[in-house]
Amino acid sequence: MTVSLSDSYLADLVERLTALRSTAAEPLDRAAEAMANCIRRDGLIYIFGSGHSHMLAEEAHFRAGGLAATVPILATATMLHEGATVGTRLERLPGLVPALLTRYPVSSADVMIVVSTSGVNAAPVEAAMFGKARGATVIAITSESYSRAAANGRKRIADLADIVLDNGAPPGDATQDAGAEGMMVGPVSTVIGAALLNAALAETARRLIAAGDPAPIYLSANMPGAAERNEELIRRYQQRNPHL
Repeated sequence: MTVSLSDSYLADLVERLTALRSTAAEPLDRAAEAMANCIRRDGLIYIFGSGHSHMLAEEAHFRAGGLAATVPILATATMLHEGATVGTRLERLPGLVPALLTRYPVSSADVMIVVSTSGVNAAPVEAAMFGKARGATVIAITSESYSRAAANGRKRIADLADIVLDNGAPPGDATQDAGAEGMMVGPVSTVIGAALLNAALAETARRLIAAGDPAPIYLSANMPGAAERNEELIRRYQQRNPHL
């Protein structure tokens, strides 16, 4: 009986996600502690990604069950929706990101999450350097194996970050042999990256509540009391989050 590629892909994902419970336990603990302390001092959690990685910045933004202290760093030039080929070239262009980040007042009170699976392009590397220069705690969501294979002497965000959440994606990201020579499909970095991000944010909220500190958690708009709760959080963060 032939196993479908969809089944093989899903089975592989389950194995990878299950493995995170041990492989990512220590860095998730450190990430949650850093973010909880950030929120306690009224700091912000900035999230940057270029290309497909920018989806994780949007994943955390204004999210039911998410934290209102998260601020996505969104710049059209490094995204895909207005020109994927141009965006791909721009994320490799040195000097672009510092100018894009000037609208975000990152400081030593903050955490900056930089997402890049290959971890070596100019945009994420410069974003990590920007966060470090501002004194923020920098967390990388990346692939150690992919970035080592791609580095070729270049800096990696894994080397710059204070905390590394390794998504374990293989070089090239795709995991399934499509049946033609060299053709791989089934990328895993977005699914695993989102899982790591939400796991860290969930534990952050738990720690705040356990310590008796306010946890700025959004409710789904369709849940009782959501309008009042969310409006209160929007008022608190709107002046510091340009995307609210």
